[in-house]
Amino acid sequence: MGDDSGTGVAFTRDPNTGEKVLYGEYLVNAQGEDVVAGIRTPSPIAALAQDMPKAYAEFKTIADKLEKHYKDVQDLEFTIERGCLYMLQTRSAKRTAAAAMRIAIDMVKENLITQEEAVGRVARFLANPPRLSVGRLENTTALTIGLAASPGVAWGEIVTSPDDAEKEAGAGKLVILTRPETCPDDFHGMAVAQGILTSTGGTTSHAAVVARELGSRP
Repeated sequence: MGDDSGTGVAFTRDPNTGEKVLYGEYLVNAQGEDVVAGIRTPSPIAALAQDMPKAYAEFKTIADKLEKHYKDVQDLEFTIERGCLYMLQTRSAKRTAAAAMRIAIDMVKENLITQEEAVGRVARFLANPPRLSVGRLENTTALTIGLAASPGVAWGEIVTSPDDAEKEAGAGKLVILTRPETCPDDFHGMAVAQGILTSTGGTTSHAAVVARELGSRP
């Protein structure tokens, strides 16, 4: 409907680091599932403050209220029609282990949750994301640079279909699933992949959100 309309997805805190800052993306002249589908590469949510300052200010106020009400980081979807903001949904946000730890500690300090609740939220995050030392990267050449939706590193053989990912992983191989974008039908391949690489989409796309929770590297 034009440059005064759009759609977006945002988190009330950074789901990668846990930093207390609005984190997300939006698309101008878009609607529905355009952001999470990953068919276009969106703009960071902070840029909305320049493109549509009134809608951004209203969205930030609502986001703060929802986090305080639910006492957890929220994953928000919204649309803007001719400058008017509409909230579509909110839910508890998927997050990395590092983010879960920081968020839990910060929310205790902010008196949003108790220490017991904080411990319960981080109990399942036991494994640290894998990382490569700087020395191992010195003699490598980067083929391309993209948007990292979670910390850590993934390595393995490249496969281009979820069926191949499932087959190769079943044989004991490490695989990286590469797709133009992902959809729910790809989940069986995403679940066994060490990492997921898409040619379009941003850090709030379907691939990024699902992979972040699975422990894959999107």
